[in-house]
Amino acid sequence: MQATPAIHGYARSARVVPPVKDDAAWRATFDRAAREEPRFTRGVRHLRDDVAATLRRVVPSDARVLEVGCGRGDALASLPNAVRHGLDASAAAVERARVDHPGLTVAEGDALTFQSDERYDAIVCDRLVHSTPDIQMLLENLGAHLSPGGRVYLTCYNYLWEPALRVAERLGLKFPTPENNWLSESDLVNLFDLADLEVVKFEDRMLMPVPVPVVAGLVNRFLSPLPLLRNLTVYRLYVLRRRSHPHEAPVPAPRVTVVVPARNEEGNVPNIVARTPVMGRETELIFVEGGSKDNTRGAIEQAIAEYKGPLKLSFYTQTGKGKGDAVRVGFAHATGDILMILDADLTVPPEELPKFYDVMVQGKTDYVHGTRLVYPMESEAMRFLNKLGNIGFSKLFTFLLNQPLKDTLCGTKVVWARDWQRISDNRKHFGDFDPFGDFDLIFGAARLNLKILEIPIRYRDRTYGETNISRFRHGFMLLQMSAVAATKLKFV
Repeated sequence: MQATPAIHGYARSARVVPPVKDDAAWRATFDRAAREEPRFTRGVRHLRDDVAATLRRVVPSDARVLEVGCGRGDALASLPNAVRHGLDASAAAVERARVDHPGLTVAEGDALTFQSDERYDAIVCDRLVHSTPDIQMLLENLGAHLSPGGRVYLTCYNYLWEPALRVAERLGLKFPTPENNWLSESDLVNLFDLADLEVVKFEDRMLMPVPVPVVAGLVNRFLSPLPLLRNLTVYRLYVLRRRSHPHEAPVPAPRVTVVVPARNEEGNVPNIVARTPVMGRETELIFVEGGSKDNTRGAIEQAIAEYKGPLKLSFYTQTGKGKGDAVRVGFAHATGDILMILDADLTVPPEELPKFYDVMVQGKTDYVHGTRLVYPMESEAMRFLNKLGNIGFSKLFTFLLNQPLKDTLCGTKVVWARDWQRISDNRKHFGDFDPFGDFDLIFGAARLNLKILEIPIRYRDRTYGETNISRFRHGFMLLQMSAVAATKLKFV
């Protein structure tokens, strides 16, 4: 057998974990699990396969991955990532992982105290919280080994299943284990807070753990995500990120690009140029125009020719159709580190943009858009049916994405350029059918496990031109896109 080299840099730190009487018993349990197959092989494999499939879906394929408590390495080996490191306290498990999966880099070590110079984009922690003697120390150590923008993917059993698992042990369907740590949702969130981690999103998985052909697959895919029923699932996957730290050493101010899709907005162009604030090291204002019936193009060209201020102005002609295409044209030419969308109708005032800039540079979120449904609106800002539609879609998308969203259709959206590139590279996953561009960003951000925040803004009346939105035709298209999101993000 050719042994896989140990992970460079792993060593115990000076921190000491108080002895716990069950440590030796847990080590013996993990050693046994590495050497033996459980009696109820199909049921155990059913759970393991679901965990592995969920990780393959949510962990970005380009991430550098570490799994702590990797056991025999089956879940880690199922990932397509180029960098797959594993760590386990059981020598027998490490040996088994090296034999079964020689492509992995696996080391023996304690997840609570290991130290490494490596930083990871994804750290997987599969049900280890139930056996570790110090969950807070575990979480703190995982957070310390995340790269900037990295995520912890943590799974845990639903504590409501404790009696069933104990019955399974007595029937010999499951290896007996020492006393588990059984944690409620509030317990976990409190521990995340103590470890300076926050929840980006979570998924509740597996309502039917018995692998009944066809039936189990249908129940687990379509019923497990539903309200109420999700509270009865076997396990939950949390996606966690480190909290922002405004007190840390400041990085150089980023450059900002504001993209303005402008169709039939001639009368608003001068105000856009005059009112867009300077943000960061440099602010670039890009107009994208195509198919206007008025003189929007001429107004843009005149504004650029006459401008003497600090903004960097440019203009591009849209070759395709729809706002989404215009946004993609603007982003393709953008030079900023932060990319912003500003609707040309000025119903969201440009003066609001620094709020979006601030939450991004402070690390409070990875993606942010406005919400128009908090403050009172001006009388003509949004028609009644449009408002009802927005409220309905907000409820739908909160359910689909497992992140709270109040206003999915506000045009002001902000993302880091590096994340936009990843979103753009993944557009084929959902299909190229979004004429607005809103859902390219929202779905893409959710799939990449970006934290989404909303900033309340005051929505103003349009002072020039007419809306390009058709309530019923575009509303039907939004329902179609929601159905696609349901099959790609929720019922999977």
